[in-house]
Amino acid sequence: MTTAERTAPPDTLTVPASRAPGCPFDPAPAVADAARAEPLTRATLWDNSPCWLVTGHQEVRTVLGDPRFSADGLRPGFPFLTAGAREVIGRAPTFIRMDDPGHAKLRRMLTAEFMVKKVEAMRPEVQHLADDLLDRMAAGRNSADLVREFALPLPSLVICLLLGVPYEDHEFFQERSGILLALRSTAAEVKAALDELVEYLTRLAQAKRERPDDGIVSRLVARGELSDGEIASMGRLLLVAGHETTANMTSLGTLALLRNPDQLARLRAEPGLINGAVEELLRYLTIVHNGVPRVATEDVVLGESTIRAGEGVLCMINSANRDATVFPEADALDVTRDARRHVAFGFGVHQCLGQPLARVELQIALTTLLRRLPDLRLAIPYEEVPFRGDMQIYGVHSLPVAW
Repeated sequence: MTTAERTAPPDTLTVPASRAPGCPFDPAPAVADAARAEPLTRATLWDNSPCWLVTGHQEVRTVLGDPRFSADGLRPGFPFLTAGAREVIGRAPTFIRMDDPGHAKLRRMLTAEFMVKKVEAMRPEVQHLADDLLDRMAAGRNSADLVREFALPLPSLVICLLLGVPYEDHEFFQERSGILLALRSTAAEVKAALDELVEYLTRLAQAKRERPDDGIVSRLVARGELSDGEIASMGRLLLVAGHETTANMTSLGTLALLRNPDQLARLRAEPGLINGAVEELLRYLTIVHNGVPRVATEDVVLGESTIRAGEGVLCMINSANRDATVFPEADALDVTRDARRHVAFGFGVHQCLGQPLARVELQIALTTLLRRLPDLRLAIPYEEVPFRGDMQIYGVHSLPVAW
């Protein structure tokens, strides 16, 4: 197999903020080029460590579903995109960076919290929050930053409610989350932000012991199986992931629809398409642009290549979701497409625990926006939209809109 070695800073594995070359909704050009050539490619990361890029849909599913590829960030050879990411793993690993049985034990403690039936029962409350935010955003004016006033506060309010975290502290944890997810944060900056978040959540766990409520943190405390530090690490994962991912999918999904007016018109005309449209937006946008990391625990033959024990792997789920052998005309947004085979939430035992909640939030957020603001449009030139090429979770930093 012909291999391509690339030594580059971490932001070459995601779409650059300048959006040149290519469409900002597409995988980074280097990743797209690799995917067109073959489903496995050799690459070199920021610290000169080698890894494999896995870009094909079937190959990504194979790796993520094979227990011979470890999610344990403490294993030698595990691929890190930044020094900050390595700092997080070393200081406060969560169950998404563990293998079974440890991973399964901790995940089971949260499974009931995110079951489809329970999340579906939250629809009226999420709808109320969405309507209230839009009431405030649209009151007496015709423009706003959609990220700051709707896309970010909606999932933040929901995850705070679920966890039992006071929403008035949202600026504190959003600022620390931003540092943890920034590709250019130094190890020292990540350490400080991580310590502050863990300290905050440890104090919260201690407070729940004295004054329990119905939130997840309180219920974890009541189980008596975890230390306050372990509860803090679990809470930090849910808090960061619970607002960053859905917030960026909401704003980026809105922008993608505005840039595809035929699809926007179709969705407005047929609101019943929203569930499938959300799956298609998840496929088309796939906000994890830097890959899902794994490391081989033994030699594994994948296609024509042999991945050796101790070699790192990045599963590029954004390119897998653009695999034309699975999704014809994969680079086009089609809200009528059956996109259910996408891997935007990962695959296998580590796939996203919160995906039922993310789906409900996205369905409600987009439906409510389109219904309440029929004249929604960009308030700045598209070329001036600040994309998040500098972050581990892709999206836009702000989205000025008018109506």
